[in-house]
Amino acid sequence: MRTTSARAYATPSATSPLAATTIQRREPTENDVQIEILFCGVCHSDLHFARNEWGFTQYPAVPGHEIVGRVTAVGAGVKKFKVGDTVGVGCLVDSCRTCPDCLSGLEQFCAETTMTYGSTDKHLSGPTLGGYSQSIVVTEEFVLRLPANLDPAAAAPLLCAGITTYSPLRHWKVGPGQKVGIVGLGGLGHMGVKFARAFGAHVVLFTTSPSKIADGKRLGAHEVVISTDPAQMAAQTASFDFILDAVAATHDINAYLNLLKRDGNLTLVGAPEKPLPVAAFPLIMRRRSFSGSLIGGLPETQEMLDFCGQHNITCDIEMIRMDEINGAYERMLTSDVKYRFVIDMASLRD
Repeated sequence: MRTTSARAYATPSATSPLAATTIQRREPTENDVQIEILFCGVCHSDLHFARNEWGFTQYPAVPGHEIVGRVTAVGAGVKKFKVGDTVGVGCLVDSCRTCPDCLSGLEQFCAETTMTYGSTDKHLSGPTLGGYSQSIVVTEEFVLRLPANLDPAAAAPLLCAGITTYSPLRHWKVGPGQKVGIVGLGGLGHMGVKFARAFGAHVVLFTTSPSKIADGKRLGAHEVVISTDPAQMAAQTASFDFILDAVAATHDINAYLNLLKRDGNLTLVGAPEKPLPVAAFPLIMRRRSFSGSLIGGLPETQEMLDFCGQHNITCDIEMIRMDEINGAYERMLTSDVKYRFVIDMASLRD
């Protein structure tokens, strides 16, 4: 297969910083879309992956799965996109397309899903390489259309942070008349607040930081609870229909299970490094449930983008240059970002 060169930022090992390099991208085949990457969000998963904290990273590693760009070429069989379109690419770039999950539009659960980075590249062999690069080539079915009214930089994190929070809120039918909790006000949590408010729920933000009260309300929370205050937590007992937990650090999940009504659900979208102890009685005494959720399939991700276009919802971002990525990782570890870093890929071209 013919390839072209692209500039990128990669790391050769778990202990090395990311640095400029050159990678190979395939030239578009019949059903491919070639995209000039304009902006790429920085997800905590990027850091985990670059540092091999999940144990499956192949090197050299190029992270990045919150991609917004401009179509520069299309294969002869492409029907949905043309040169010049503004498009997005999220966490997935392919799947088997024939299993029950794929046929249901739930490609994220396909056993043969090809991730944007960290999977095996079926075209070029070796690992798939992500969005910290000048360009990417993706099969048409895994490219998403970006509403024209959205700021493309602020829309980039919708491709992961957005769909990760939108999908469980939709699955559990969050809407008017419900009381919904969002745990944590980071890259995921701030989108959970925005979506839950847009869906018409009464939104309560849980945070350990009193300094986030004003921002939580600005983003759409009706109430903000300081989760380290026992009296504030006790006042919320058995009152929630649904709680979305976006915290990636170790924390007491049982404290939030106790806040659910009968038949209420708590869904985890954060990914703590260590298992969380879950007590039986908070669950069985009120028929509560505890579940998890992972991004969304392609139809739901497009639905989410369209919803964001209709309601003018984007992420709160801090723009960085590509050569600032290593410092951004360190700041991300201390939650020193409001609320998502986005890389201006023009800085890589420069």
